[in-house]
This record gives sequence, structure tokens and C-alpha cells, in this order.
Amino acid sequence: MSTSPHRRHPAAPGDPGPGVHVVLAVKNLAGAKSRLASALPGSRRADLVVAMLLDTATAAASSSFVVGWSVVTPDPRVADAAARAGATTVSEPASTVSEPASPGGGGIDGLNRALSAAHDAVRGSGVDVVALAADLPALTTAEFDAAYRASTPSGRSVVVDHTGSGTSALVVRGTGVDLHPLFGPDSAARHVSSGAVALTGPWPGLRLDVDTEDDVRRAVALGVGDRTRAVLTNAGWPVSEHRPLQ
Repeated sequence: MSTSPHRRHPAAPGDPGPGVHVVLAVKNLAGAKSRLASALPGSRRADLVVAMLLDTATAAASSSFVVGWSVVTPDPRVADAAARAGATTVSEPASTVSEPASPGGGGIDGLNRALSAAHDAVRGSGVDVVALAADLPALTTAEFDAAYRASTPSGRSVVVDHTGSGTSALVVRGTGVDLHPLFGPDSAARHVSSGAVALTGPWPGLRLDVDTEDDVRRAVALGVGDRTRAVLTNAGWPVSEHRPLQ
């Protein structure tokens, strides 16, 4: 995976932790990012989802803390792109009849099961885990590092997204701590209610998950990764050639 848009930041002396494994989940590309339908046709939206995933992963994987990353998805195109970029791919687990529905439904149970499955696959190695939104094209490695350093050293921490209600990152540190993902409507409040510590750093790129045209404009203003910039440029969006220094 190319890390050209991002600068690697060495760990500071005394930074704890055995390393970090990053987990990202992506739903099926059919109907992806429907709130962008007026700005991008379906094929372009699918391209954008894949591009944002790879740019998000590039920023995170460029961290000196990160020792690996996984993508959980039911979509073969996403799985192929992630595998070619160096990810471990995890199939989304099937639903169970007895499992209660998460607030809002709409595949949220599958998302949370998928993230838990990816966490379970790596927890035996003793690494910390960051469940990261896959649509953070303006994320920088410096922001990822700062959030990880700020997270509670034993337990769960959450980065609330720019809307104030969603979750852009869920950090799990320490042995024996469950990920307990509660993504979906009002996930930030539900993560905090379940014991996760809300982190307070600014980190605009880390908090900016992209769902609407306004989100795209904000991300472009911050500076997006190479793949996202290419998709948006091909779709006619005005995007600067170079990412601003962070």
C-alpha cells in the first residue's frame, strides 16, 4: 500500500502498548452512500467507497503503532481491493435468529457482528484494536497517533464524529477487554453509556466520516488521500492537487 499522502510518525518514548490492529467494516457496495445520489451516480459512489476505505487504511497503517489491519465486508470487490492493499479480509458473520435487532436496523447488527469477529480474530495476539470508520478520506496519520495516545490505557475509548452522534473510532486497549461495538444510530452516546471514554482532541480528519455532499466539501477542504481525490476529480469535483500539510 502506498503511503505517499501521509507521513509516518515514530512512537514517542514510553508509549505503551504491544501494537495496534485496525479493523474497518464496509457494507455491500449496492446502494452505497445513497445520500450522495444527487451528486454521484451509483458506479461513482461505489468507486468512492473503495477509495475512501483505502485512503483511510493508508493513513492508519502508516502509523508506527499499527502492526496490521483487517477489513470485514460481504462485498467481493471491497474484499479484493483490501486484500491487494495488504489487509486481512474477514467474512461478515451470518445473523442469528435469536439475536435482537440493533436500533435502526438496516444491517447494523451485521456491522457490529463483523467488527466483533475481526476483533476476536486478532485478540489472541495481545494487540490493541481500533475499529475505524472506513469513510475518513481526510484522516492523517498524526491524528490517528494522537487519538491512540490519548485513549485510556486499559479499556474502551470512542472518537465521536463531526455530527456529535456517530462514532468514527472505537479504541480497545488492554487484555481481556471486549470491543463491544454499538455502531448505528446515536452510537456515540451508546458507546459512552456502555463505559467507553469519549476522547476530546480536535482531529478534524478523524472525525469527518463522509455521507453527504457537505461532508465531501469539508473533506476536500481538509485534504483527501490520493484515491479519493482521483475519484472526485474524475467525477468533476474541484479538488486541489496536493494534500495540505498536517
